[in-house]
Amino acid sequence: MPGMKNYEIAVIPGDGTGPEVIREGRKVLEAAGKRSGINLSFEYFDFGGQRFLDTGQTIKDSEIDELRKFKAIYLGAIGNPEVAPGILELGILLRLRFSLDQYINLRPVKLYPGVECPLKDKGPDDIDFIVVRENTGGLYTGHGGTSRKGSINEVATQVMVYDRQMVDRCLKYSFELATERKREGKPGKLTLINKTNILAYVGDLWFRAFMEMKEDYPQIETDYNHIDAACMWMVKNPEWFDVIVTPNMFGDIITDLGAMIQGGMGIAAGGNINPQGASMFEPIGGSAPKYTGMNMINPLAAIEAGRMMLKHLGENEAAGLIEEAVSYACARIKNLSAGRMGYSTSEVGDMVAEHITGNLK
Repeated sequence: MPGMKNYEIAVIPGDGTGPEVIREGRKVLEAAGKRSGINLSFEYFDFGGQRFLDTGQTIKDSEIDELRKFKAIYLGAIGNPEVAPGILELGILLRLRFSLDQYINLRPVKLYPGVECPLKDKGPDDIDFIVVRENTGGLYTGHGGTSRKGSINEVATQVMVYDRQMVDRCLKYSFELATERKREGKPGKLTLINKTNILAYVGDLWFRAFMEMKEDYPQIETDYNHIDAACMWMVKNPEWFDVIVTPNMFGDIITDLGAMIQGGMGIAAGGNINPQGASMFEPIGGSAPKYTGMNMINPLAAIEAGRMMLKHLGENEAAGLIEEAVSYACARIKNLSAGRMGYSTSEVGDMVAEHITGNLK
């Protein structure tokens, strides 16, 4: 329509229940777009386990180049029990992160009203922070190797690799995010999580870069935690955190802890961000193959991933509509787990979409 903003979204429905949750996420995205005067068009790609089983292919260079044309990629899930572990993860997910230089992994940890929290006496006011995980460096770069493999004297190494440019760009994104949250009424506090007492070189690089950059952001309160202490504080006092920045491996661990304290994988979403290129948004819970085709998986994590995608695109009004509708749904479903919601997958999607459009019965 004339005057409407248009966005082209690449969609990878993936495996298992991925296509089911993407279907509901698209339903909600289109409802929010309609209310906000934006048009979303979707182009589908078949990367995943079934294609690998059929063709032996994960993803080709030319297909990655095709994805570069999109500012946003919407991913359902990648994972098939008939494919050996590591093939799809390394061949598709990690390859996309590295090839598209998605150097930020963004994981909101927000407890919605009505969602059961495993932490005693903690509620929505206590759990509302976001983790910035560096996404293309550290132990995940593949530096290392083995010698004398299979012998009693086998040696294996895995090297944590960072350069100053990688650290600085992740820190800058985190300081800017804390600044944005402060404008939104959040605390505007940034906590670096690392292990400087043991990681004498990499930890020192991160800490020095952090301390230098904080001078450019005097309005942002800063803090530092060792990773082990941070895990304790996330359980005991999650209200202490607003924005967390951390290297790849530590982020991989604490984001799953964060998912549990916000109510579980049924609500947890994440983004793999390249601020200047193609970014990918996904539910965290995986393909859940045992629920495939049963219309009982929780789509809220995929819907939340869609909300993150809209916010990344600068469509804050549409993203806010989804956040309000997800909050409405969380207060009404019985449980976030598959088969225990009291609603089907499609009914939850309808509930969220209809709340947005104002047609709720």
